[in-house]
Amino acid sequence: MCWNLTGSLVNSRRRFLAAALAAAGAGSLRQLLAQAGLAEDMPGRLLGTLPLVRADGGPRAPLETHLGAGLDARLFTDLSTLSEKTPTTPNDRFYIRTACPATLRHTQPWTIQVDGLVREPRPLTLDSITNLAGPRGAVLLECAGNGEGADYGLISAAEWDGIPMAAVMERIQPFARSLRVVVSGVDDHTHPSRTSIPGASWIFSRDDLDRSNAFLATRMNGMPLPRDHGAPVRLIVPGWYGCACIKWVDRITIVEDAAPATSQMQEFATRTHQDGTPALARDFQPAVIDLAATPVRVEKWSIEGRLAYRVVGVMWGGSKPTDALEIRFHPDEPFVPVSHCPKPENTRTWSLWWHLWRPPSPRRYDIVLRVSDPTIRTRRLDLFYYTREVVVNDV
Repeated sequence: MCWNLTGSLVNSRRRFLAAALAAAGAGSLRQLLAQAGLAEDMPGRLLGTLPLVRADGGPRAPLETHLGAGLDARLFTDLSTLSEKTPTTPNDRFYIRTACPATLRHTQPWTIQVDGLVREPRPLTLDSITNLAGPRGAVLLECAGNGEGADYGLISAAEWDGIPMAAVMERIQPFARSLRVVVSGVDDHTHPSRTSIPGASWIFSRDDLDRSNAFLATRMNGMPLPRDHGAPVRLIVPGWYGCACIKWVDRITIVEDAAPATSQMQEFATRTHQDGTPALARDFQPAVIDLAATPVRVEKWSIEGRLAYRVVGVMWGGSKPTDALEIRFHPDEPFVPVSHCPKPENTRTWSLWWHLWRPPSPRRYDIVLRVSDPTIRTRRLDLFYYTREVVVNDV
């Protein structure tokens, strides 16, 4: 919910500061105070930031450091640096859940085998369809296991170029629209993994692919796909968890509606909120990301000689854009609207929010978020999944 200035606040510096700190505003703190007619050099001074910790006491791994190899590789993005000026993640900082298999050989031209219930089983070269590629906009990816390791860092957003799956399906020509589409990629079957089951494939209905505007990505942030992000081609399904966004796509197979679920679908059934582990692919619910939000940093400010804090965070996912984000710092407190939560244009990527806060006393606080719109599903927020804690020593 966004808050608008009133004439009385403009005329009263003290009342404005009190209201801004207690409720909300539009733009940065400096912009808020400038709107009230205050001198630019008067709004306050940023003193630093406070560390956030996981409420569940989970482990913390190094951020933006390439760890492990193959199926056990990880790179956790540092979300604390996000700002309106940096809405996407540079390629070298974009999260990694699985690194390029050591056995992968980039043949030229790259070939995607088309088979199954199609009119003409054949190899489809990537070169033959790159003329269909174009900008697809900013899309966020989140690992279904985000929360393992460091600071919920298995999430990032990038600008992508790619080939619409709708156009690819026209080239493939399945026998019937009711059939299902298996998208498979190269995976590492040669080295045992501590964290994953070998096999990279997901089965979609045509409606799944159409509704999500899925595409085969060929470029990332204006550059060719990096090796660990699926080069030369990966599937992107906007709004779905990363486990469905297959890397190193090398096969598209058309199968019957009653096709069994793949090993990857079964592995990620719990993490994608399925009802058990369905045996058939058609019984899987779309692996969509519900609306979620988490704080990424807490800034400490001095304003007119008094301390105040600004909680900055991100919101992503969900069925529709919203500005109905609410925040709470203690179970005995009511939820209140987040001070500054602009409604995003779409839910394909994340948006930033912030909240001005004056803690009543020094202590450890839980930062809990929820959405007041009951029509928006928020399964992970309902479970306090993204809750963070902060220790405030000075008030």
